[in-house]
Amino acid sequence: MASSMDSSLAPFLDYLRYERQLSNHTINNYQRELLRLLPLLQQQEVQQWSELTPEHCQAALAKLHRQGLSPRSIALALSSLRQLIAHLQRTNQLQHDPCHGVRAPKQGRPLPKNLDADQVSHLLELTSNDPLAVRDRAMMELFYSSGLRLDELVGLDLNRLDLVAGQVKVLGKGNKERLLPVGKLACQWLQRYLQLRPNFTNATTETALFLSQQGRRISHRNVQARLSQWGQQQGLDARVHPHKLRHSFATHMLEASGDLRAVQELLGHADLSTTQIYTHLDFKHLATVYDQAHPRSKKRRNK
Repeated sequence: MASSMDSSLAPFLDYLRYERQLSNHTINNYQRELLRLLPLLQQQEVQQWSELTPEHCQAALAKLHRQGLSPRSIALALSSLRQLIAHLQRTNQLQHDPCHGVRAPKQGRPLPKNLDADQVSHLLELTSNDPLAVRDRAMMELFYSSGLRLDELVGLDLNRLDLVAGQVKVLGKGNKERLLPVGKLACQWLQRYLQLRPNFTNATTETALFLSQQGRRISHRNVQARLSQWGQQQGLDARVHPHKLRHSFATHMLEASGDLRAVQELLGHADLSTTQIYTHLDFKHLATVYDQAHPRSKKRRNK
């Protein structure tokens, strides 16, 4: 049933398009979610925005859930409705917030998938002397050797790398620095890349460690594209991206050592529970290993 609520949709989409200048893709997403949700609100005999209550909104979300929509899709629908409500409030068409206290179903947090050791070895079997291939292998070796985030690798400067000591200093989240070991193979390929680095630029003032073909600091998108390309070229059946190498590093380190605290420090996590997200092991088991192994965290046992 049509209502005056429907007439608010077009001005809202125009606001997104002309004032916020969002992409057509994003605007279409808003439109799709609102067209999914508005009929469910109107089926509750709500014809005016002023009549809408949190109970109506929660009931509509529950209907979407019963229809089999995923928690993520329901959260997107609620987010779109919140944006429309905020627009109506800004334009003085609505005085209250009918979404106050409304919650979408809790979304599960899927564990990221890792490459096993054989897949990593196969990925890194690049023997080409082409400067781009050498650069790319050096990047992948460093990702896997030290568990870097994409931001951390792209942001690396030359003076942050010490191949003699086998270590690299990275700037992580919250501008926190951490010193990481660099493995022997990674050092070897980084050394090979540094010998070829002048092929990428004639400038002596460029401080970035990894450079693009244009002689500038390599971009996030370029790194992602190159890793994906090598994954396909090496015949891996899994998509390769920087975070997958970081996760593989964490998983393999933890499986081999059982040292949760060390892996936490290497990854730059502030909390142990965050480190657990990067593993396929049960956190209670990991916490038990930590409690039993760490000198200052050993549990007292009855004698």
